[in-house]
Amino acid sequence: MKVNHGRMIENEARRYFQQLINAVDYCHSRGVYHRDLKPENLLLDAYGNLKVSDFGLSALSRQVRDDGLFHTACGTPNYVAPEVLDDQGYDGAMADLWSCGVILFVLLAGYLPFDDSNLIDLYRKISVAEFTCPPWLSLSAMKLITRILDPNPMTRITIPEILQDEWFKKGYKPPVFEEKDDTNLDDVEAVFKDSEEHHVMEKRKEEEEQPTTMNAFELISMSKGLNLENLFDAEQGFKRETRFTSKCPANEIIHKIEAAAKPLGFDVHKKNYKMRLESSKAGRKGNLNVATEIFQMAPSLHMVELRKAKGDTLEFHKFYKNLSTCLEDVVWKTEEDMKEVN
Repeated sequence: MKVNHGRMIENEARRYFQQLINAVDYCHSRGVYHRDLKPENLLLDAYGNLKVSDFGLSALSRQVRDDGLFHTACGTPNYVAPEVLDDQGYDGAMADLWSCGVILFVLLAGYLPFDDSNLIDLYRKISVAEFTCPPWLSLSAMKLITRILDPNPMTRITIPEILQDEWFKKGYKPPVFEEKDDTNLDDVEAVFKDSEEHHVMEKRKEEEEQPTTMNAFELISMSKGLNLENLFDAEQGFKRETRFTSKCPANEIIHKIEAAAKPLGFDVHKKNYKMRLESSKAGRKGNLNVATEIFQMAPSLHMVELRKAKGDTLEFHKFYKNLSTCLEDVVWKTEEDMKEVN
């Protein structure tokens, strides 16, 4: 959906926003959180019906940590919720809803509510919801936008409340979903694979699977000046994740990690360019689980992230130390190397 040619009239913007909320609500009811909602990921079919696409950064409810929250900072900077920039975790549904609010603002105003060439200043504006509605917006539209773009996710309006909002309800027709009974998280993939039978679709790439390409937001989030994630174990003082860069092809990196992890007593589970390394022996806090993912930073440069998903943080670092000795021909720069450069 392109909105760079000017703003929409309220009735048109409302119709698309109603469909967007329906689609997002449907995803959330199935335990799916998009985490990168923006106009570029909204498509229109031949009948003018809105479709949500590109679930490359989406997550399932079973992927939350023990606190019930997501902790991976991701998304497109101008559309990301303030709590995603924090290091305390975030509710995927409320973060998606914030992005919907930004989209509504763009549809009605024709420009972004939060915009700055300096990313640090941009994040500051987002964190305090520093924006001004244009004078041509109706008071009811302004009220709804303000309630959605509430920097506090605990007081932010919810989808059920939006469905009862005065501005939203005008001309609203609830969707009718045709589906089989007893749908659960195991059925979610079918929702994305068959776009003709559902109101939400995923844009599938035809070419061979590739590692996730890191966007500007993700690169900035790892920089020295803006650490967006809580990387340290509060009790032990050890980092619960570590990264290194490599100039080797992604497939070779996967093969080397698998070959190094198995002799250390770890079972390896692979899917695309993500791996889960699971210790066969219980440690101080149960079996150590390490989530591994490969990101493409440039055509010939990859970043490998290893994160403790379960188990003891100290044991994770002992494992990583042993693993890294077997990966010397793969590792180009470690985090320690980059700190020395900085």
